[in-house]
Amino acid sequence: MLESSPTTLTPIAEYFKVLSEVSRLQVLCALKTGAKNVTEIMEITQLKQANVSKHLQILAQTGIIKRQPQGVSVFYEIADPIIFDLCELVCQSLSVRLVQQSQQIKQLENSALATSDGLRVNLGDRR
Repeated sequence: MLESSPTTLTPIAEYFKVLSEVSRLQVLCALKTGAKNVTEIMEITQLKQANVSKHLQILAQTGIIKRQPQGVSVFYEIADPIIFDLCELVCQSLSVRLVQQSQQIKQLENSALATSDGLRVNLGDRR
């Protein structure tokens, strides 16, 4: 159960803060299919080397990814695949919200059309 104390919530907030950067999410998506080195991640994400390295360091420090040295290269991989379940939950929630907003906009448009049609009829009666 989630507690409301700042001591408990601070690491959770930090975790979500790490995920709030689009480039980091791109890096995570690149790693979804398996371990990759910096060059492979750069090719997939189209991000510059310094940017990729910076985001990999932050993701590794928070334990979202892990480093695996292999010879002269370092490969990065997802430490806990539940991260993708979390992202999927967020995507589903956003999708539902967008559908609801779209329906509300259609209702407002229909209401506005009905109101303007009513005004035309009323104004037409006055002529």
